[in-house]
Amino acid sequence: MAFFNNILETIGNTPLVKLNRCVQNVSATVLAKIETTNPGNSVKDRMAIKMIADAESAGLLKAGGTVIECTSGNTGMGLAITAVVKGYKCIFTTTDKQSKEKINMLKAAGAEVIVCPTNVEPEDERSYYSVARRLSQEIPNSFWCNQYDNLSNRQAHYESTGPEIWQQTEGKITHFVVGVGTGGTISGVGRYLKEQNPNVKIWGIDTYGSVFKKYHETGIFDKDEIYPYITEGIGEDILPANVDFKIIDLFEKVTDKDAALATRELAQMEGILVGNSAGSAMAGVRQLAHLLKPTDVVVVLFHDHASRYAGKIFNDDWMRERGFLEATLTVKDIIARKTNRSFLTIEGNQTLKNALQTMKNADVSQLPVVQDTQIIGSITETLILSHLLENPIQNSDRLITEIMEKPFPVVEENLAISQLNHYLNRSSQAIVVKDKAATFHIITQYDIIQNLG
Repeated sequence: MAFFNNILETIGNTPLVKLNRCVQNVSATVLAKIETTNPGNSVKDRMAIKMIADAESAGLLKAGGTVIECTSGNTGMGLAITAVVKGYKCIFTTTDKQSKEKINMLKAAGAEVIVCPTNVEPEDERSYYSVARRLSQEIPNSFWCNQYDNLSNRQAHYESTGPEIWQQTEGKITHFVVGVGTGGTISGVGRYLKEQNPNVKIWGIDTYGSVFKKYHETGIFDKDEIYPYITEGIGEDILPANVDFKIIDLFEKVTDKDAALATRELAQMEGILVGNSAGSAMAGVRQLAHLLKPTDVVVVLFHDHASRYAGKIFNDDWMRERGFLEATLTVKDIIARKTNRSFLTIEGNQTLKNALQTMKNADVSQLPVVQDTQIIGSITETLILSHLLENPIQNSDRLITEIMEKPFPVVEENLAISQLNHYLNRSSQAIVVKDKAATFHIITQYDIIQNLG
């Protein structure tokens, strides 16, 4: 039988996938190293198991001990699943800018999570670095992994990720591109690749608000470079020991907005569901396209899975609030701008003459038809008039149910008005909207025209 002895044995051997539509303007071959297939759904699984294994070998972590780490979520998940298999407890500190999904997943794996403020100095006793350090000093038989300065981090990538990429590209790789946070991935992979071929270029993707790019280019640690940013998992306000700046040939900064939009493009254009550090790396490749040739083979590493950003990058409201998406006019906006929001209907057992008089009194041109509070059809001024003009005396007393048409389409209030063309046509001149309070509204073609003007 073919099986693994535990989930940790499935870490690594992640696929390499060619990118197509997202890199149409990039002349090189661009391949994505999809780390989401690791059991913790991120590249951090590789170094998590290595840090714990090395701590065990050094006698720093013993049976029944507690694993402590400051994490943006992904390292925590790798450590959590490792701890579950090996029988350790976990306490993680994280920052208040991390997605709720990441925190919830850490708790789901049995970890205790302590949320710390983002906008404090690393040395501040409230920072997630300082809190993790203090806990490791206070709790007996505990081990603070310290992924930033623990060199087992980059060694894990030297031993696994680098060799995989070299073998998968048959040694044809010319550029390796990855977002830089702790520095373990870029430094470990970069070292291995340059040992195989010194001409391989190692490009690090940084974010605005991080110190890496300027330090790499000038050797100056400039605190003025440090300010809050949104992109998770890359960039730092410290210089982790794992970042080997000699290995890295170039740093490129990518804005929060470009990272977020590129993340969405990967899902919509490639079917690859990843987080915004991957989007940042993708945007970086496109920004550096002028440095690439058709013969180049670029491997860009995608760190983690989109599920951890469902409430952020893949949430339209969150994206709009930060100016990453244009404000979209919705059906709800049209309802809010209507002076008369009453939902006027007519019973199906009324006559055409009654319906016409109701429309005239209310100054409307269409009505939903109801029976026992249920919408059963629709009727318009044009339809009524056509029957009355055909035979005024006979048809004026006909029941609405005899001539009514199918009900107006029912849509949700958050539907963008750009989508209404799928519902409005000659046979359907209005839509019915059901809001969150289960209250009905009607929007006509005239209402839409008024809001587009």
